[in-house]
Amino acid sequence: MNAGDPERRLERHEPAGARTVTGLGAVLILVVLIVGVAWHYTRQQIAENVDRRTLEDISTVLPPDRYDNQPHRDVVQLDTGSGQPVAVYRARRNGAPAAAVLTIVAPDGYIGPIRLLVGIAADGRVLGVRVMAQVETPGIGGAIAAAHSPFMAAFVARSFDDPPPEYWSVRSDGGQFDAIAGATVSSRAVVGGVKRAVEYFASHQDEIFAPRREDQATP
Repeated sequence: MNAGDPERRLERHEPAGARTVTGLGAVLILVVLIVGVAWHYTRQQIAENVDRRTLEDISTVLPPDRYDNQPHRDVVQLDTGSGQPVAVYRARRNGAPAAAVLTIVAPDGYIGPIRLLVGIAADGRVLGVRVMAQVETPGIGGAIAAAHSPFMAAFVARSFDDPPPEYWSVRSDGGQFDAIAGATVSSRAVVGGVKRAVEYFASHQDEIFAPRREDQATP
């Protein structure tokens, strides 16, 4: 067979092709490793950011001197009245229940649902209320989202029977809470949401602070 034979030319090209395939495979493995390492550290950073933000949100309705655990990690999913499980964060001091932060969805806002965080001490008294999400009219109903407003401050230290249930409403409805001027519907929704929070806490405290299944699992 002479040097110009096609079969001999094919034999000469096979080693180079094999090396190319091997090189591409090595590059692919390296890329996969780089992507995997980057994903691992990115995921860890994202998780840390979520943890930090959650704790910041909780701290707006839960004074730091109330607990010595990590309430953003001591969390259970419970139906607090929205029809679906939502986060409830538990605060403890020296291992004993100290407070809880309930996620409450008030469905009856002027435009749409209003999502609240309500901090409640172990004795049932409100520690703070924060609007976390709302789509109310900017500058009017949206004023419910102001963190340090007299409207929000009026809930602090209130409980299931203070005022009595029939007075847990805005004044225009015969209750004891002032509505934000021009935003009665939005105010009414928030008052109703906080009322549901204190009612839920009063009747479900054992469930709220019950040990999680993973905490009960034996090693």
